[in-house]
Amino acid sequence: MIGYVTLGTNDLPGALAFYDALFGSIGARRLVELPHGFTLYGHAWGQPGVAITPPYDGNPAIPGNGNMVSLVLKERAQVDALHAQALALGGSDEGAPGVRGEEGERAFYGAYFRDPEGNKFCAFRVGPP
Repeated sequence: MIGYVTLGTNDLPGALAFYDALFGSIGARRLVELPHGFTLYGHAWGQPGVAITPPYDGNPAIPGNGNMVSLVLKERAQVDALHAQALALGGSDEGAPGVRGEEGERAFYGAYFRDPEGNKFCAFRVGPP
């Protein structure tokens, strides 16, 4: 159902450097770049993506309280690596990698972080190790 999520930025060059490295580490790339700065990242057309852009109304971009972008990954090691990569790129920790709840077929293994402008992300994998 989700096509893409859009996050505002006040520092387009800095945001693009952060997301090129972060999303590149999971095989995503820039799919669209528009003159205003709207840049869409994803694995391929027809799959959900994340867009970064300066706000069109010219007002400052601010992260939404309660908003979060969740990125599903195939392995727990990828969750660990993406969380570490986000922190190495200047993001901040919002919750170390680990199981939330109980282990089992529906175990939720997640890690939480914010980008340098405060947008919150969760990297997760559902299922046993």
